[in-house]
Amino acid sequence: MKRTLTKWLLPALVVSGMWYGAASDAAEKKPVEIKKSDKCQVCGMMVSAYPKWVAQVVFKDGSYAAFDGPKDMFKYYLNVGKYNPARKQADILAVYVTEYYSARLTEAQGLFYVQGSDVNGPMGAELVPVMTMEKAKEFMKDHGGRKIMKFEEVQAGDLK
Repeated sequence: MKRTLTKWLLPALVVSGMWYGAASDAAEKKPVEIKKSDKCQVCGMMVSAYPKWVAQVVFKDGSYAAFDGPKDMFKYYLNVGKYNPARKQADILAVYVTEYYSARLTEAQGLFYVQGSDVNGPMGAELVPVMTMEKAKEFMKDHGGRKIMKFEEVQAGDLK
């Protein structure tokens, strides 16, 4: 019976466009290519104008939200419902920021963020993402800063 049901049901689901397999509905976990028309979901600035600061939130359905810097991305991430009432944090597949030294989009959760340095982003004071704690300390030596945080340590008060 199971084999017959699968033989009948699987083609019906695929043909009707209702296939609910885990891999078929989920977005691939990788950064999205930023379009020239993308605007920061927090401040409205054009994101492509600041390639060294681009950040993004990729949702499980494959859509994304783009940002002109990590600070605005964190504002959005920490309060998704304020900026997009149809979304919640549980809808997020991945978060990416542009790592300072490599200038490459990198998964945000593994990085360290320096607050209060002399390096400004498009909107002024910025959280500067770096790959390792050693690089964060080196960055602070060169550019000052008040605090080094991991992704999960960043709070709304750190974004002012």
